[in-house]
Amino acid sequence: MAVFESLWVVGAASVLAGAVAAVSGFGIGSLLTPLLLLSMPIADAVAILALPHAVATTIRWLRLRADVDRPTFRQFGIASAVGGLVGAALQATLGSPVLTIVLASLLVTAGTTELANRRVPLPRTPTWRLLGGVLSGVFGGLVGNQGGIRAAALLGFQLPPRQLVATATAAALLVDAARLPIYFASAGDVIVAAAPLWLTSAVGVTIGTFLGVPALSHIPETTYRRLVGGLLAVLGVALFAAAVT
Repeated sequence: MAVFESLWVVGAASVLAGAVAAVSGFGIGSLLTPLLLLSMPIADAVAILALPHAVATTIRWLRLRADVDRPTFRQFGIASAVGGLVGAALQATLGSPVLTIVLASLLVTAGTTELANRRVPLPRTPTWRLLGGVLSGVFGGLVGNQGGIRAAALLGFQLPPRQLVATATAAALLVDAARLPIYFASAGDVIVAAAPLWLTSAVGVTIGTFLGVPALSHIPETTYRRLVGGLLAVLGVALFAAAVT
């Protein structure tokens, strides 16, 4: 049975993706896109997943909005969102497997330094926040994985877990608000035809978000940073494998 028709598979994976994103600030696209690619072109998968991604991001933001680190969001978050949209617009022209391999290497490096407790902290100054936001946004948009590189950059600013996820979520919400009208205009027929799929996924990520957000208050910061580091390393390895194959 095709994955497109196996809604229970999509639903179960969506619960997991929602919970992972609630804890790490990324993961819905990273986990669900490969699943949908078994049944459809990447452009259709990205357009369809934009809806459940927006649902989960909105719920996560509502639950964590009081924890947004406002200086980091105003400087890093907005710059990252704008850079991500620019990078996504240029992806068809400038995107390449080489860039994906470079991003994969950066994610693995960021993840392993966290796992080894050898991180390199970034100065929490406006200049570094703006620069980090623009670079991570453009690079993530070009490669098609904004959430992972955004979380990796935010780890460098030494934010507590709830602030990190809340700030990453606020930036992701800007991207979702900007890209949803574009997807409806360019792939509206595909989205309508796939309503059972994205509705199932939306329910799944909602459940996962409600399960994952409370865990943020109970994970020690050292454990949390290593958990996110491990997820980044796994994502980097997966991107590298996809790029070389």
